[in-house]
Amino acid sequence: MSEIRFSGYGGQGIIRCGLITGKAVSLFDNKFGTMTQSFGPEARGSACSSQLVISDERVLYPYITRPEILVSMSQDAYEKYEPDLRGDGTLIYDTDLVKPKPVRDEIKYFGVPSTRFAEEMGNRIFGNLVMLGFFTAITKLVSPEAMKKALPGLVPKRFLELNIRAFDKGYDYGIELLAKEKEKPPAMIKPDEKPPVSKPKKRAPRKAKS
Repeated sequence: MSEIRFSGYGGQGIIRCGLITGKAVSLFDNKFGTMTQSFGPEARGSACSSQLVISDERVLYPYITRPEILVSMSQDAYEKYEPDLRGDGTLIYDTDLVKPKPVRDEIKYFGVPSTRFAEEMGNRIFGNLVMLGFFTAITKLVSPEAMKKALPGLVPKRFLELNIRAFDKGYDYGIELLAKEKEKPPAMIKPDEKPPVSKPKKRAPRKAKS
């Protein structure tokens, strides 16, 4: 079972991220999923989140307790929800809108300029689909095919093709990022560091011959 929280501010399509992912796993990936949501009193601009539980078996408790994955698309949402992320969890964030705190515990960090990619496509409203594509590539909790099948009915029909393009943009970026991580060489001694030198063992003094 996996517990996920999508977070950002009202107007970014955060609730829709949870709906799309939940529909994808439940209808097209042969898994079970539940989605809940929370947001502030303002319709737009306040921190909001959608919580998702994904499981291979029937979900008995629909609410998350200690999310292992946090997706953040705003600084306020990150500040609010990051303390609840598991110590060995994964943080996925918009690199232009979120500045993470110093690394803690064994959390894995993956960033994508989702809003900037969406702006380059013509409208920043597609940023949530870029983020969903990136999320799909990094977590591998749901297949990209299932995610794209879930889009009709949850995004405007006239923008369906653009939403798929935005998803593919984020997914491809995530796959490339993972490939680069695998290509990183093992840790080596820095140029200004000297290799450790083993000290010779001291020999016992020889006894004088009589």
